[in-house]
Amino acid sequence: MPAAVPAITKEEELHWLALRLVPGLGTSKAGRLIEQFRAPQAIFQASRSDLEASGLSGSVAQTIASGCTFEDAVDQQQKMLETGTALVPIADPRYPARLKEIFDPPVVLFARGRLELLQSIMLGIVGTRRPTAYGIAAAERLSPDLAQAGLTIVSGMARGIDTAAHRSALSVGGDTMAVFGCGVDLVYPAENRKLAGEIAEKGLLLSEFPMGSPAYPQNFPIRNRVISGMSVGILVVEGAQYSGSSITARMALEQQREVFAVPGNITSKMSWGPNLLIKQGAKLVQEWNDVSVELPADIRRALIAKAQARYGQISLETKDEEAAPAPEISAASRALMKALKADLPTHIDELMETFDTLTSSEIIAGLFELEMLGLVRQLPGKNFVKVW
Repeated sequence: MPAAVPAITKEEELHWLALRLVPGLGTSKAGRLIEQFRAPQAIFQASRSDLEASGLSGSVAQTIASGCTFEDAVDQQQKMLETGTALVPIADPRYPARLKEIFDPPVVLFARGRLELLQSIMLGIVGTRRPTAYGIAAAERLSPDLAQAGLTIVSGMARGIDTAAHRSALSVGGDTMAVFGCGVDLVYPAENRKLAGEIAEKGLLLSEFPMGSPAYPQNFPIRNRVISGMSVGILVVEGAQYSGSSITARMALEQQREVFAVPGNITSKMSWGPNLLIKQGAKLVQEWNDVSVELPADIRRALIAKAQARYGQISLETKDEEAAPAPEISAASRALMKALKADLPTHIDELMETFDTLTSSEIIAGLFELEMLGLVRQLPGKNFVKVW
């Protein structure tokens, strides 16, 4: 088991917070200061002339040199202590590796919940705040399947698709992360207070905005670049042509992330966004496997390893052809393992005709479970073979 990552000291935390709270110091400029001075302590020890030579305006340089933001930083520390919030600076090993790759990564992240999820494989699911019944159904079908595949479902906890994605991932014991456009000590919208509490307990709440920051409208596009930046890809379920979800998809493309979209009714304006993305080259998604097959091989291997660790490795080395796999897997999966062959592909329609006692949903879920365990492999055309 890997050694635990030591938390930053309170003094280091105070300097990071003071840097984050400097008025007029944007994310990009703060990042350049960290690259030049290596640590926030060195930035606050620098002279005003040195800071101006780094490209800062006179007023921002004076603010840093005076250290006047440390009082507010102490207040932030107290609020973090009261809410169980951790600070994760960009220099911290716990900081998401993919997020560091984007043009302007946040200098610090405020996190409440399971910090280990910052190192997980994430997929963003975004969509409209005013979904149709079809959009909700699509999110509630895809999110739990993708969560069970080992992906952490990331969204913004907004009304509509975001909320459906979070709730359905939690419903199957999956991992989910909510990225806020306000401080993590606030909840927006207020109706999601119970959901936020559940995510804080079982998943992770995340924000780059200081404690107590209101949910200003301009914060949400800023927030969206974090959702896409941390993720291996973005799945758009529903949204108008110029919606926030379409903006997130554009950010994902700029960050060289995969973009997926659920096709929709051509007469619904909520389908214009995802349908246009598909026309422009986004991967059309009808089921969870449409996402998994597009992921890089190393990520697929990591997901399989995670599934094997979760369910327990099942030994197939048995002389008894009729012996069922170990009891860690479902009854449907055990039945499918008996029917599948290693040398002859079996089409999914044939499996559905073979098992009168299993529903199509049970068969699909069983094949999904076996594939994630590395026991079954899907071939082109919805054909399946047993892996030896």
